[in-house]
Amino acid sequence: YHWELDYAPGASTTNLFGGNSNWRGPIWMPLNYLIIESLEVYQRHFGDTFKVACPTGSGKRMTLGEVADELSQRLARIFTRDENGRRAVFGAYEIMQADPHWRDCILFHEYFHGDNGSGRGASHQTGWSGLIAKVLQQIGDARAGAIDVNAMLQEIYRPV
Repeated sequence: YHWELDYAPGASTTNLFGGNSNWRGPIWMPLNYLIIESLEVYQRHFGDTFKVACPTGSGKRMTLGEVADELSQRLARIFTRDENGRRAVFGAYEIMQADPHWRDCILFHEYFHGDNGSGRGASHQTGWSGLIAKVLQQIGDARAGAIDVNAMLQEIYRPV
């Protein structure tokens, strides 16, 4: 016999775990938010000399803060329009992509497809998927220079 459990970017391909993704593969906003926050804390601790490969296997090295920024940008791209005016969150739903009455009606799905970012599960999960608002705020603040993230982290997470 040969058994394997493959990566599932959306819904599970097996009923082994009840038929849904059960936190495997797809993009879950609360987990990503916690990862980003943790990377920012570790950036403060380790500084700019500690670098990791990002994306994995790319050979490109980034600080943990840069990785946090990269993940934030990737999450933001789920909701923002790409160069063709399409939003990943809407996937193949053309009425949501093109209709002027719907194209700006952003839905906060329960989770998102791990490969293409399209919304999955409940479409009005404004609780945890609403965390994207905090991610977008942090991106905007950093771009505007409104806050010094390193100084803020230093103040919040003083070494003991």
